[in-house]
Amino acid sequence: MGFVEDLPNSVLDAMRGAIVGEYATVSAAGVPIDTPTFIFASDDLSSFDIATGLAYPAKAERARKNPKTGLLFEGGQGKPVVSVAGNAAVCDADLQANMNRYLAETILGPPISPDVIDWSVTRQAVWYLTRIIVRVAPTHIRWWESADAMDAAPQEWRAPEGFAFPKSDPAPGGAISPAPAWPQPTWRELATRVLDNRGGLGGVGAPGHLTLLDPDGYPLPIRASGIEAAEHGFRLTVPKGAPWSAGKATLSFGGLEVFVGEVKPEDGALLMTVERALPVLPMVQDPAEVIQPTADTRIKLMERLEHETSRRGQPIPVVPETPPAPTAGARFRAEAMAAAMAQAAH
Repeated sequence: MGFVEDLPNSVLDAMRGAIVGEYATVSAAGVPIDTPTFIFASDDLSSFDIATGLAYPAKAERARKNPKTGLLFEGGQGKPVVSVAGNAAVCDADLQANMNRYLAETILGPPISPDVIDWSVTRQAVWYLTRIIVRVAPTHIRWWESADAMDAAPQEWRAPEGFAFPKSDPAPGGAISPAPAWPQPTWRELATRVLDNRGGLGGVGAPGHLTLLDPDGYPLPIRASGIEAAEHGFRLTVPKGAPWSAGKATLSFGGLEVFVGEVKPEDGALLMTVERALPVLPMVQDPAEVIQPTADTRIKLMERLEHETSRRGQPIPVVPETPPAPTAGARFRAEAMAAAMAQAAH
């Protein structure tokens, strides 16, 4: 990929070293939806890949129908911020291979590291470890030297004309399994929790990321620098270098509280009129449910897993008896995280 030669090393390191980033897709109704997730680069940096559970496949299904996706990599203080518009390829033709790769890419960190939880417990979590991998090949990369520089226009790289992007595996037959009826607080209840109980951007809660479509139709998340309550939603301050200013949007707080609505400029800020909030997934609300969910959550996830493996004509993958060796990328990300934590401590 040309960008490896064209981007500064600091930007490449920010992309390679990120463990979690914002990942955005576009719904059938044209709504950009952002979910933070683990990201792991391919060995040659030709794609930046995410893996979503087969038992909750909506993020992958949206990408299969509309391959325009977005990623956001945010480094620590003084580090680059990188926004990627990319074309997605959904890989689910070999679920066992997907599981094996996911384990090797994430084995050094929570929630599956043997240093965090006993491997015999992890091995039971097939509802979590059975994965669809989505490869995102960059078509347009924007970056800023740091978050403080984002009021300026970004530096940019675009894929050369005629570049051949990877294609998704053929879609499985049959209907997708219906999502369970997860808890659905009103958007006002969630807004109160975010701005009052969780403290919004100034407290202990996750930061808010606003996602809109750029002029080419790619969903791009950007962190909001200010969030206030408004009569029908939120009043938002975002960096002036954001690649969009109006349209359908989501505002996501760590993927837990996710608001859907419409954004328009108003008096130097952005006003978001909220239409609804997305359901609250138990595994996002309580990370303990990732590997050890409640009985009810486990039943619902296993029902979806069995349906989705069946319509792909594949068995439920088998978790290996021993933890796999980490990939070179996993080691790089772990070292980058350790270095960042050491720097923050000083």
